[in-house]
Amino acid sequence: MARPATAAAPKAPPSKHLMALAVVAILGIVLVADFLWASSSSSSPSSPGGAAIWSSRLDLPARPAAPVPSSAKKKTKEKVSIGSMDINATFADLPAPELEWEEMAEAPVPRLDGAAMQIKNLLYVFAGYGTINHVHSHVDIYNFSDNTWGGRFDMPKEMAHSHLGMVTDGRYIYVVTGQYGPQCRGPTARNFVLDTATKEWHDLPPLPVPRYAPATQLWRSRLHVMGGSKEDRHEPGLEHWSLAVKDGKALESEWRSEIPIPRGGPHRACVVANDKLLVIGGQEGDFMAKPGSPIFKCVRRSEVVYSNVYVLDDGMKWKELPPMPKPDSHIEFAWVNVNNSLIIAGGTTEKHPITKKMVLVGEVFRFNLNTLVHTVPCSFI
Repeated sequence: MARPATAAAPKAPPSKHLMALAVVAILGIVLVADFLWASSSSSSPSSPGGAAIWSSRLDLPARPAAPVPSSAKKKTKEKVSIGSMDINATFADLPAPELEWEEMAEAPVPRLDGAAMQIKNLLYVFAGYGTINHVHSHVDIYNFSDNTWGGRFDMPKEMAHSHLGMVTDGRYIYVVTGQYGPQCRGPTARNFVLDTATKEWHDLPPLPVPRYAPATQLWRSRLHVMGGSKEDRHEPGLEHWSLAVKDGKALESEWRSEIPIPRGGPHRACVVANDKLLVIGGQEGDFMAKPGSPIFKCVRRSEVVYSNVYVLDDGMKWKELPPMPKPDSHIEFAWVNVNNSLIIAGGTTEKHPITKKMVLVGEVFRFNLNTLVHTVPCSFI
């Protein structure tokens, strides 16, 4: 049954300059999210067919960045104090040129572990934590043409609030599984699709079992969902399912089992390029609910962030490609395919060895799909 929502912001022809800054907007969401999580964990016990359809009109260097002399010091932005909040250091320790970044309009609300999809000149930003005890249940829309936010509308009441799997075909946005509620509550297997032309929601068949932040992509007319974290929020899942879909509708009533992913876990970039399915980065482990806690209070558990890159080819076999320059997670909505090169902005890497807090990635990575070579075209700091 359709669920109507309020109208989105009016569409306008995309601006070349503003569309080129789309990656910055996505990065801002990731960074704000990680800042909030880091600050909340300090006061609690020891927590883009593609993910987005970005404009390809970006002027990227054709050659790897020139190396920086070995005497150059590691660039960091140390922890700063903002009132009672402490923000983690951002590390850019790989050689890369520094580019000038332009700040975009501030988002209406802060978000952690939300989701975002771009369709033409509009960026749809979904759900996420506002604080560890509050989750958003609405969608905000950013317009790249005039650098404004507007067109807010509600999500279905049964839809997950964070750790969503999500992908778009250019009109319909498929929303899969995720965590329902604040803190470290359990996941839901419910799935939905949004028709961005009418702002109506429709149901999709539920997953066989719920997952947190699974890799999600459309490939060969099927909606693929794989990996993520299992119901305890910590154990990585290896399962891989697919569902035939067309124009926002499921063509089957049940999900089909596919070849399992070699390494499970959440928060990975999932890309279709050259008719191949790629899964990049991610992590194993996550915060878990404290046993017996009535509010499912999040407590820290061990995490392993990794740099692995896998591809599923015509033979339906997973193969491992050269790894990323450093381990990188929380990048499911921080990538774009430009001229057959994957650009991945920011993310989180291995935790600080002393404070045990997450460390934000200060680089932009480029993976050339023709040569299978990783480079670092620029950094944020």
